[in-house]
Amino acid sequence: MNTKALIAEFLGTMALIIAGTAAIVHGGGSLVTVALAHGLTVVGFAYAFGHLSGTHINPAVTLGALMSGAIDTANAVGYWVAQLLGGIVGAALLAFIVGDISAGNTVGSISGDVMRATVAEAVMTFFFFTVIYQTAIAGKAGNFAGLAIGLTLVMSIVWGGPFTGASLNPARTIGPALISGQMGIIVPGVVGPLVGAALAAVVNQSFLKAD
Repeated sequence: MNTKALIAEFLGTMALIIAGTAAIVHGGGSLVTVALAHGLTVVGFAYAFGHLSGTHINPAVTLGALMSGAIDTANAVGYWVAQLLGGIVGAALLAFIVGDISAGNTVGSISGDVMRATVAEAVMTFFFFTVIYQTAIAGKAGNFAGLAIGLTLVMSIVWGGPFTGASLNPARTIGPALISGQMGIIVPGVVGPLVGAALAAVVNQSFLKAD
């Protein structure tokens, strides 16, 4: 197991949770601001750590990569542990700095309807991982892969944020929910992204795999 990769996943996920959650809690609540905080963090760390770990910084992305054959099971488990710890530590650090971060949980107007919210998260993550697969895993976008992935996350948050909080990332949901003591809200932001990434891996591997 690659220690550098695990540290990169931990730090990248921690940065994503801090930036994204802080933008909601103390960023004025602007949807565009929140979307850019998440997307630009992904772009920055894709270029910073892509050569070390691939910059998954998201357990759903790691699941999709595992199902696509881009990572083996042992490394995937290591990534999941590093990502979840990064999410929790990031949320705890932000809470220490700013206080209450409960407003930064991934919830929206339909979060009370668990099925609809979970489907919405799955749809967003399906397209997000499709872009990751075709640009980074298939290697068809070269040095522009990080930009394409980050912009897709921005787009997803712009349209999906009002409905579910647009998690697309179980670590993004679990970290702030755990630290704010609101674990009862996590199902859509955990199950939806995992299902969406898994389905995207199957579709892209089976029907859209590059020659």
